[in-house]
Amino acid sequence: MSVEFYDVKNRQKVTLQDDQIKKTSYTSTTKNGSIRIRYAFRGQFPDGRNATKFCSKSDWDAMNVPIE
Repeated sequence: MSVEFYDVKNRQKVTLQDDQIKKTSYTSTTKNGSIRIRYAFRGQFPDGRNATKFCSKSDWDAMNVPIE
C-alpha cells in the first residue's frame, strides 16, 4: 500500500511506499476547552524534505505502519 503526498515545492503529487511512512496524531485544545485530535501520515521526499498528509481516523487505523 502507498500514500500520495503533494509536493508543494515542485507542485506535483508524490507516492511514498509503506516503509517510508509513519503515522502520527496532533492534539490541540480549542477556544471552548474541548480537545481536538487530528490524524496524519508523515513521510520524507527523496531530497530529504518532510511531508504530511492529514487523514480520517478510519484511514489512520487501517494503515499498518509505525506510530511516530
